[in-house]
Amino acid sequence: MKRTLLYLSLLLCSAAHAQQILTPEQAIDVALKNNYDIRLAKSDAAITANDYAYANLAFAPRVNGTANKVWNATQTKQEFANGSKRDTSGIRASTLSANVSLAWTLFDGLKMFATRQKLESLRDLGELAVKDQVINTVANVIAGYYNVVQQKQQLRNLSEQLSISEERVKLSDAKFQTGLGPKTDWLQSKVDYNALKASYLRQQTLIEQSKATLNQLMAVEAGNTQYDVMDTIPLNMDLSYGGLRQQALEKNTGIKVAQQNLTVSQLQLKESKGDYFPVINFNSAYNYSRVNSNAATNSFSPVYNQNGVVSYGFSATIPIFNGLNVRRQVNAAKLNVNYQQLALDNTRTIVDLSLISAFKDYEYYKTAVTLEDENLGLARENVMVAMERFRQGVSTVIEMKEAQQSLEDAYNRLINARYNIKLAETQLLRLNGMLVK
Repeated sequence: MKRTLLYLSLLLCSAAHAQQILTPEQAIDVALKNNYDIRLAKSDAAITANDYAYANLAFAPRVNGTANKVWNATQTKQEFANGSKRDTSGIRASTLSANVSLAWTLFDGLKMFATRQKLESLRDLGELAVKDQVINTVANVIAGYYNVVQQKQQLRNLSEQLSISEERVKLSDAKFQTGLGPKTDWLQSKVDYNALKASYLRQQTLIEQSKATLNQLMAVEAGNTQYDVMDTIPLNMDLSYGGLRQQALEKNTGIKVAQQNLTVSQLQLKESKGDYFPVINFNSAYNYSRVNSNAATNSFSPVYNQNGVVSYGFSATIPIFNGLNVRRQVNAAKLNVNYQQLALDNTRTIVDLSLISAFKDYEYYKTAVTLEDENLGLARENVMVAMERFRQGVSTVIEMKEAQQSLEDAYNRLINARYNIKLAETQLLRLNGMLVK
């Protein structure tokens, strides 16, 4: 834990005049070590693995032993009809007894085998649950990380807009001072500039909030946002639906978890059916007792007595009638099997639908990225032309504002398209189980 804290402090703390770059790989690595949902899933998996570690002992016999030591002090006075008397006070005796018993179930309707298989399936289910949580956490970290990146890009967009607006303010002021332009142009330019400045400050706040959300996914201190992220969002433009769907049906962890739940329910049904059969046990015991006395109470009482008895045999417990409880349990287990089968079928349809939806988003945003990239170039050229026309006094401030707004909108659409295609790409890789190797 100390090493982890030291690593995080070195990773996330900034120097005096520079911020350290946090890469997506580093963010994922920190999350895999510290994320609370993953740690909880691992804890549940460890419990089922511990149960399975002792599964084979279900076939072993049960051995129990008892031991007792008793001390007796006798005070007896007797008078008989013929007038004779007898006083046996002061007789002391000690009794030692011990017992070792063995019970070995030889047959219980194969319930032992079903229990061992169920524990093994529960162990595998725990491991699948951990992997599913790891994949979901990695997907969330990727989305959170690139959300910070897109917010940073939005800040850069606003910074560019501020530069353009600042130039507008200067030109409008110069025109007003020389009598070539009305004061309203300068006032409008100043209003637009202040509005952009407010948006710039708000965007800085959004970046800090996005970093805090990312920190929560990494399970580090939410307020420790003194780090920077990458400037760009890398994209994989070569995914194909056919290969993704085939992999999803075979490797999707949600489907695998549902399949494992069905297997566990089927084994629980086998366990329940085992109660229809008799239980045959082999029983054995050794009983030992020893009595020591300093005197005999009568001529027939021994002062020392020791016994050792070995017994063994078989017993059968045959279910005859128990209020139809076994039938109720079997019917409940069958209903659970049907439920888990429906859950598996439903999970398959959800994964299939999610895959189709994510791939349609992926295809759309691929086209949108290309289109908006072109639009951004055109909008920038349009702003340059409009600025020159405004400088020469052949256009109005309204025309300049519209050109600037078009540039801002094109920039925003491109940023959103790149971020959304990254989300779609991440969703596709999550669904086909390939997000984590």
